[in-house]
Amino acid sequence: MRQRLDEAEIATRLTTVPGWRRDGETLVREWQLGDFDVAMALINAVADVARTLDHHPDLYNVYNRVRLSVTTHDAGGLTALDFEFAARVSAIAAE
Repeated sequence: MRQRLDEAEIATRLTTVPGWRRDGETLVREWQLGDFDVAMALINAVADVARTLDHHPDLYNVYNRVRLSVTTHDAGGLTALDFEFAARVSAIAAE
């Protein structure tokens, strides 16, 4: 899962994680939520996913806004693990 994907595979996988976008060698997603407590609940759920996958995103929070970016640093770009992370976080955020 930590092998860098080629451009065609990245383009295909991007269609499987709606709301996420590519920014260079990272996947990025942003949310504007109801309030700070809802934003923190999402961040805590993201932390659980990160621990489970042993894959840790960059997290940014300002009151009710959350921004995540994820890449596989040791592969030098996007891997299947990044897309697995994005899919799991999206499923949680949809709840």
